Amino acid sequence: MLNSQYLHILENRIIRFITCKILLISFYFCPQNVFAQSKANSALDTIPPILLMDESLQAELADALDQMYNFQFQTAEKEFLQIRKRYPQHPLPYFLMALSQWWKIMPDTDNNTYDDTFLAYIDTTLSKAENLYRANPKNVEASFFLAAAYGFKGRLHADREQWLKAASAGRNALRNMRRGKEINALSPEFLFGDGLYNYFAEWIPENYPFLAPIVAAFPKGNKELGIKQLDEVARKAFYTRVMANYFLMFIYNGEGKTHLVAPIAKRMYETYPQNPYFHRIHAISTFFMGRSDEAETLAKEILARIEKKQFGYEAISGRFASYILAQTHIGKDTLKAIEYFEKVIFFAESIKAYDSGYYHTALEWLYRYYRQQRKLEKAREYLEKLARYAEKKNKKRKTARKELRQLKRDIRKQKQIENL
Repeated sequence: MLNSQYLHILENRIIRFITCKILLISFYFCPQNVFAQSKANSALDTIPPILLMDESLQAELADALDQMYNFQFQTAEKEFLQIRKRYPQHPLPYFLMALSQWWKIMPDTDNNTYDDTFLAYIDTTLSKAENLYRANPKNVEASFFLAAAYGFKGRLHADREQWLKAASAGRNALRNMRRGKEINALSPEFLFGDGLYNYFAEWIPENYPFLAPIVAAFPKGNKELGIKQLDEVARKAFYTRVMANYFLMFIYNGEGKTHLVAPIAKRMYETYPQNPYFHRIHAISTFFMGRSDEAETLAKEILARIEKKQFGYEAISGRFASYILAQTHIGKDTLKAIEYFEKVIFFAESIKAYDSGYYHTALEWLYRYYRQQRKLEKAREYLEKLARYAEKKNKKRKTARKELRQLKRDIRKQKQIENL
């Protein structure tokens, strides 16, 4: 299993959009398991042509989507805008532009630089999808885009802790999810929502019992089925393949299956080597799988890209990379390990990540190193931070406060000796 500190960060992201009742609906477009197969098959005859399933368009967009996931946004968006010229009244090109903004946010979800542009494209997606729906209430593609766009919108509002807006978007996503139930049999593309629904509808009450009454209002989930559906999406879908891989990594990590996280992270990074998010996950999973040399190379490349100010490489990745490098140097180059632990502190404090376990571990290492070197004032600097920022119920906090009292006494004695 990946380090619990990293899992905690991933869980925080999930908690943000389940707190306001939207985890079950933020990407869950159509829970397939509650509809009979015969009903789905009969619906195929009445469904109008769906642009999402147009193979010629998919072939045209394949490179653009790869460019987007590889953080070559200018190239990708140029193609998306060409699709908009051809289909100005269809929600797809606007949704793709919104998705492009979303990936700009992904490396650091606390960065709101792209919020306004993202919301503008999402709102246009909603407007175009509503027009399609009004023209033909049987247009299930319209319902798909409405559910998807409201889901993304709710997710962003939840990340920004705008709970009323998040709840409103969530309700709209749910309404359109119900409208669009016919699309679930058309393509593995649409299994994405099913898979997420099935997994998290069972996972949420197991991990957050206080949300069980909310989940009880929805059809029963099935984690095993959800994983199978997401795996199929990850292998066969076109538009939702990458996001399915993203959630599979989270799920497998939570289940302690690091051996399943690592190959997905490796595959995603090798496919999209300029994607900072996949780079980070690959480095971390490689490190916790015990492949220190490979992890060290990946971590050094992260720091090099931060130094070059490459887009998407920021303090969160820097903190993880520095921690990996500090750990790999323990026992073989103490001074280098200390240098990297100090980088962990720098990156963590630059984004005010005072609750980070990596930050606390670095503080503890630096305190003990400088105390051993008899640089007591320097040691005190790190120990005071550990005593202040470690979790209240954490043993580290209690120990740090106890040792801080002793350290202050030692500093006084040292000064008395120096003044003799």
